[in-house]
Amino acid sequence: MPDALKVLIIEDDPNVRRGCQQALVLDGIAADAVDSAEMGWRYVTDNLPAVVISDIRLPGMDGMALMARIHALDADLPVVLMTGHGDISLAVQAMKDGAHDFVEKPFSSAHFVEVARRALDKRRLVLEVRTLRQQLADNQGLEVRIIGKSSPIQLVRRRIADLAAAQADVLISGETGTGKELVAHCLHDLSPRRQGNFVAINCGGMPENLIDSELFGHEVGAFTGAAKKRIGKIEHASGGTLFLDEIESMPMSMQVKLLRVLQERTLERLGSNQQIEVNCRIIAATKSDLREMADRGLFRADLYYRLNVATLRLPPLRERRDDIGLLFEHFALLAASRYGRPAPHFDSERLKALMVCEWPGNVRELRNAADRWVLGDTEGLPLDGPDAASRRPLAETMEAFERTLIAEALRRNGMSLARTAEDLKTAKTTLHDKIRKYGLTVR
Repeated sequence: MPDALKVLIIEDDPNVRRGCQQALVLDGIAADAVDSAEMGWRYVTDNLPAVVISDIRLPGMDGMALMARIHALDADLPVVLMTGHGDISLAVQAMKDGAHDFVEKPFSSAHFVEVARRALDKRRLVLEVRTLRQQLADNQGLEVRIIGKSSPIQLVRRRIADLAAAQADVLISGETGTGKELVAHCLHDLSPRRQGNFVAINCGGMPENLIDSELFGHEVGAFTGAAKKRIGKIEHASGGTLFLDEIESMPMSMQVKLLRVLQERTLERLGSNQQIEVNCRIIAATKSDLREMADRGLFRADLYYRLNVATLRLPPLRERRDDIGLLFEHFALLAASRYGRPAPHFDSERLKALMVCEWPGNVRELRNAADRWVLGDTEGLPLDGPDAASRRPLAETMEAFERTLIAEALRRNGMSLARTAEDLKTAKTTLHDKIRKYGLTVR
């Protein structure tokens, strides 16, 4: 929502037009003024002001016709009409047709400013409601894409929502399979850059002799075989987001060049001396501790500090065990739909077996297990094996399972402590202590 809402005045009498604009500006209200409805319509489509105040009687298109056009574009944009003496019946009709208010000429500057302020207050409220609705829709979208109810994953969703609108570069850290690229996509899709390109590069998956051309592009003849000009990934991401996965594997020589781009926001294609401005957000992801690598001389410290502006850590699956059942069921349903198979029955015994597994491959490994289960390939899967529970200490296994059961019961009972205690047939004080122990939440 804009900080300074603007009023557009449409009046063909230059003295009245100038007086109205001056009255608003002197009272601290931003205002522009034009002399015809046609000019006003072009202004509206280009700038969408907060409030339009227009004379009814204008040469060419009149104020009533303009109001109808504006409301077809945005039904909530307040239009105030100025009427001459004897046009009261016309003003009443305008109110019926959707005008926010009208002022009868001649009017005092104070009255005109008061009417404009009321219209601005209405517009400000409408925009605030729209913003809240969009935030709600975005958060719902995050819950669909970043699945889980555990405290660590709720923190991740809040962090994504906080960082999405910022222009700062982001460093995502997490083990293999925790969903770093998915989170990068969410940061892009919820940001003002969502209309731009999302360009992903796996820094460990490109030959070192090609990474220059991939990132920066090249001109014709820049090297043997460069028969056509190529736009590099960074330039292609301008206006959008550049995602650098496995940044820890980027060669040192390329780290120097990337650092320059981050600092100067310009680049040169291979074979060219021309500086090209780029405006892309950098989201880097790593499974390693870049600070430790920098201390050991395996990663440039200056690049690490440049990337480490905003950080987002993704928890491994073992830190969010109460999400395992929800995730596995979700992936199984997706697999059943994709392969045209019925999803096999999933019971508490299988959930217990999944809970005690370490899942070193994290969510990616869990999804693969769900696919195999739906396809009937269960060999080696921790679903039915008699020795599954022996892979972890008994106390740890029991705590993990208890945490999952409580979390599921809380969700089933609307996060109510009283109803959950009744459901689990346990005292509220006992349940409260366990909820605090496991870091769960209630309302």
